[in-house]
Amino acid sequence: MNVGMYQAAAALSANDRWQEQIAENLTSSSIPGYKKQEVSFAAIQAGLLPTSGAGQIQGPNHFVLPKSASRANLSAGEMRYTGGALDLAIDGRAFFEVQLPNGSPAYTRNGGFQVSSQGQLMTQQGNLVMGEGGPIQIELENGEPVSISSTGEVSQGGDIKGQLKLVEFGDENRLTQLNGALFAANDPAVNATPAVASTVRQGWLEGSNASVVMEMAHLLTAMRTFEANQRVIQLQDDRMNKAINALEQG
Repeated sequence: MNVGMYQAAAALSANDRWQEQIAENLTSSSIPGYKKQEVSFAAIQAGLLPTSGAGQIQGPNHFVLPKSASRANLSAGEMRYTGGALDLAIDGRAFFEVQLPNGSPAYTRNGGFQVSSQGQLMTQQGNLVMGEGGPIQIELENGEPVSISSTGEVSQGGDIKGQLKLVEFGDENRLTQLNGALFAANDPAVNATPAVASTVRQGWLEGSNASVVMEMAHLLTAMRTFEANQRVIQLQDDRMNKAINALEQG
């Protein structure tokens, strides 16, 4: 078996996954609150792979990288001023709690909200923004502007409409990324607790933490690595052809 060829094929597979993740980061870099995905790979030396009683390495993909992990980088993005009354950003580690169409909770840092035709505060994707007492209701016939304090209190004119539900997590890395800026706490070990050290900025949005320049640099690196491993496979194939020809002529 040509070990070098299989190792190069494993590297091609790894680079393919990396390029897919880079492409997703690039296409989502303009989404407020988007958290970039980072991919890591772990390799195992061939001598450490499980073997059968005859000493043969088990498994059809034993030369492909056995472990790959994709995780969201939850570092804060850059704050930008919009002046929109329903544009909100969070200073701190907290997340806004929203309700998915199936009724389950989800969490986001994308504070670009709007008011539905029923007067409920919701995300651009149509998920209800949750308050401490449930969805927040805005009076459509009331001409007074909506004001949101640094603590998340929502008021319209002199009437308090609710308190935004801001939550924090002990281990944010256990959150499951549903899409670019939306997360779920599917892991039983993840517990949402009320935010105590985070504040809300009205008229601001948190940008994506994916840098287009850095992602393009990563893409070039991935492409060059891909090309290099393609060349390795070609060289290994040429070497095998020469060996076969020499044996036939001998």
